[in-house]
Amino acid sequence: MRVTPLFPDTRLVEIHGRLLARYGQPEARDVWDPLKQFIYSLLSSRTKTEVSHDVVRHLEAKFERWEKLRDAPIPEIEDAIRAVTFPEQKAIHLKRALEQITQRCGTLSLDLLKSYRTDKVRSWLERFDGVGAKTSAAVVNFSTLRRRAICVDSHHLRVTQRLGLVSKSADARATEDRLMEMAPATWSAEMLDEHHTLIKTHGQQTCTFSEPKCRSCPLLDICPTGAKATNFRS
Repeated sequence: MRVTPLFPDTRLVEIHGRLLARYGQPEARDVWDPLKQFIYSLLSSRTKTEVSHDVVRHLEAKFERWEKLRDAPIPEIEDAIRAVTFPEQKAIHLKRALEQITQRCGTLSLDLLKSYRTDKVRSWLERFDGVGAKTSAAVVNFSTLRRRAICVDSHHLRVTQRLGLVSKSADARATEDRLMEMAPATWSAEMLDEHHTLIKTHGQQTCTFSEPKCRSCPLLDICPTGAKATNFRS
């Protein structure tokens, strides 16, 4: 049972509101079935969003059915996903995962996950090679499953660490755990998805890896890293 703290940390709500004012309402997500989202998320690590989308569209056009992708030889899969990072490793993980899904479910589908609790869905997904907290969160939150989770990518890690919400050593799972503690219980799966998009946009446009634009950042007065970099005083 979730326990409401005596003095709740409202920083996430404040951050969300400021980023919403800066970047505007994110576009509505094209929500996919869990299997397509799983394939996309498995391939998208350290790859630009537009490239990942192009690769998934290419796979759909080339193979027509996911069963044909599953049954294709690894060199053919590797060639088809050449545009993503680490295609050699991802081709192996993707083919193996599709084969294992078929073995576990009797068919190449993740529809059975609809009846599972969210924590069970995530542990089930994370048994596949190459699947960690980021990918399992993406599948449960972004797909038609629409469960409460926060997908923590590299942008999310960087922004939350700079804001001092988590330690510099926190990984995706520890970061998500902390953020879910801070997120209001009233935030729906869609709201958590919106928060992910706003943080990602902020990491891409303002709180970049190199040369962050701290002086124009809407979070500067609540960011210890930005304050130190600019000698900001509230």
